[in-house]
Amino acid sequence: MLLRIPATDSGKYPNFDHLNYQKFSADQIFTGLSLLTGQSVLITDQKGTILDLISLEDAGDDVQHFRGILSPGFINAHCHLELSHMRGLIPEHTGLTGFILKIIGERHFPEEEILDAIAAGEAEMLAGGIVAVGDISNNALTVAQKQLNRLAYYNFIEVSGWVPAIADPRFNAALQISDQFSTTAHPFSVSPHAPYSVSNELWERIQPGFAGNTITIHNQETPGENELFKTGTGDFIGMYNTLNIDQRHFTPTGKSSLQSYFPRLASAKKIISVHNTLTDPADIVFANTQVLSAGNELFWCVCPNANLYIENSLPPIDLLRRYNCTITVGTDSLASNHSLSILDELKTISKNFPDVPLEELLQWATINGATALQMDKTLGSFEKGKRPGLVLIEGPEADQLTTQSTSRRII
Repeated sequence: MLLRIPATDSGKYPNFDHLNYQKFSADQIFTGLSLLTGQSVLITDQKGTILDLISLEDAGDDVQHFRGILSPGFINAHCHLELSHMRGLIPEHTGLTGFILKIIGERHFPEEEILDAIAAGEAEMLAGGIVAVGDISNNALTVAQKQLNRLAYYNFIEVSGWVPAIADPRFNAALQISDQFSTTAHPFSVSPHAPYSVSNELWERIQPGFAGNTITIHNQETPGENELFKTGTGDFIGMYNTLNIDQRHFTPTGKSSLQSYFPRLASAKKIISVHNTLTDPADIVFANTQVLSAGNELFWCVCPNANLYIENSLPPIDLLRRYNCTITVGTDSLASNHSLSILDELKTISKNFPDVPLEELLQWATINGATALQMDKTLGSFEKGKRPGLVLIEGPEADQLTTQSTSRRII
């Protein structure tokens, strides 16, 4: 419930100067759950803490009116800020295994250049209305930027290692990176990179740390991932051979990738499954059954622009909606995307899945993401006491985003 401050005798919002409040209205206000008409006014203090949401007739004077939609700040549920220096370096449509090989080959840049790109990437997110990020970290290069607290972060210390013999050193390296992120004010967890890059032995090292945390994993981004687990063939075998990675330890499960690894996530408080472009109904039913049994929460993060960039494919959004999946939105990295804009992701979804109501799209980008990152007590919706940020979405038409729609931060 939102705070209701009594009106004056004249029926206007009282002029409590000591509150130093601000009043905002727009053609529509999205609260985090629903779209309201322009007859509503949002009241905040000067720092953006939500005080009230009242009718226009009770708001009095000095209401700032905007054309467009006022929304809580966006939540970028999946990003690789540390790869911002790779913008435009990797050609589009390489396929995932080709993309991974390019990432490995192009990672070596001067540290100063990487740090400058990290700062620029964060500034881009800030200007576009993003207030919180689920950020993948394979190193500690983003720590200094995150210590500035310009955005809220949930840091996923990503661990990978397909060969059993390197499980201990990879896990120990992740713990050392975690120690560096503990110097920031932001939560973090050690999370698996992907099913095709984490050995059974490495899974065993990281699973005890899942309890109480949000854990993320790249899931079913390409057909080769399912092929690897079902038959032990496909693109990933070629990639392992190129990298001289011994895969003799691996025995195919005969099941899809998701059904092969998902039970390992049972102790996590919340799970963010990222990409999901090859997820099918059987996988969704399997995952839903698992989380029902474990008592945790599952969020399906879609990154459509990255999927188009790498594999020229789109996530099965109609399927996810049909099964009432809780959806969040991410940008992935500037190595795999042209921007770090949640609005650009929503525009791509709206263009390719026009049946998705705008109200639902905005919910994915706000309260769903905040809940997935365990930040919903302060972000994601216009509720009393929260400080969720205030974003203006300009240029919607008939409750749909268009190619001309833009977003910018108000608070």
